[in-house]
Amino acid sequence: MVIKCKMNRDNIYNFASGQSTLPIEVIERAQAEMLSYGDTGMSVMELTPDSPEFKKILSSAEEALRRLMNISASYKVLFMPGGSSSQFSAVPMNLLSSHQCADYIVSGQISKKACAEAKKYGDIVIAASSGGASPPYSTLPDMKRADFRPDADYIHICYNNPVYGTKFNEIPDTGNIPLVADMTSCICSEPIDVTKFGLIYAGTEINIAPAGITVVIVRNDLVGNARKDTPSALDYRIASEGELEYDGCSIWSVYIAKLVLEWILSIGGLDEMKRRNEKKASLLYDYLDGQGQSYYTSPIDKKCRSMMNIAFYTGDGDLDRKFVKEAAEAGLINLGGHPSVGGMCASIYNSMPYEGVERLVKFMKEFQKSNPKIHG
Repeated sequence: MVIKCKMNRDNIYNFASGQSTLPIEVIERAQAEMLSYGDTGMSVMELTPDSPEFKKILSSAEEALRRLMNISASYKVLFMPGGSSSQFSAVPMNLLSSHQCADYIVSGQISKKACAEAKKYGDIVIAASSGGASPPYSTLPDMKRADFRPDADYIHICYNNPVYGTKFNEIPDTGNIPLVADMTSCICSEPIDVTKFGLIYAGTEINIAPAGITVVIVRNDLVGNARKDTPSALDYRIASEGELEYDGCSIWSVYIAKLVLEWILSIGGLDEMKRRNEKKASLLYDYLDGQGQSYYTSPIDKKCRSMMNIAFYTGDGDLDRKFVKEAAEAGLINLGGHPSVGGMCASIYNSMPYEGVERLVKFMKEFQKSNPKIHG
């Protein structure tokens, strides 16, 4: 029998895929500084974009990210207003050059949308897709350098696919063609070699801060070539020269990003973050594999499993919905899978504690006992 719990911060675990939970240490720091940041006598949300206090916050956030990801001076680090989907347009508008063509690897819903948007601006083709897998997008497409057009201006991937639960555990070999990666759902979850990419972008709502800004890490030689009709808010050159405006929401997001990035540094950086994330993911995957997938199934190809988003199903839509409802009553919220695929998805981002995954596995065992499947 599943036990309902009284909702409070201490016993609620948020498994949402769209907005990750934040470290409690960061929330407490922000709470302490809510009414007055430093000696300003104002909330961070009341600071003006050109104030020395906000400029310091912005530079500190950049410095922390550079340290965490070992980003050299060969790359710009930009905090751009808007969500990551704005980069679906910004990338082709800034990176399509004389060839006006780019190749996209479609491994899920997000990369499919990015590809469709890019087609408005140039000759865009799908170089590889896992849409034909069974079930669709349950693996990553096989690809080799020869699959890419030699004159492509860039190649685009979604590094981690939150809807389906797959991840590129090996970086595609694109030769001299710049590789662009949407890392929204896995940024700062583990060390990566930034030099393997021409551009990385990530909405801050996963692992960094509330929604409101997108981090763009772009190689210097790829800046300054935007088409003439590129909106100023999407132009990497304008952003790199500090000419973008920040509204109140973005100022708050940059501030929280600074706190979160400094928190990750304080616990040991991305090596420690990876260790924690692998431990959490192993606990859930080991349970799914250990029960022989007899009750819960996870159809994702093991060689490309995500450690951020773990999808699973009972095989019965009504039972899945009951699971999500009763899990929420037990304090395990937002476990419903994306409407396009159904089932359940546990998003165990950086700030999800190990205890939250332990609670989930315990609930899964209790639910299975209370809800035996009826086989006809």
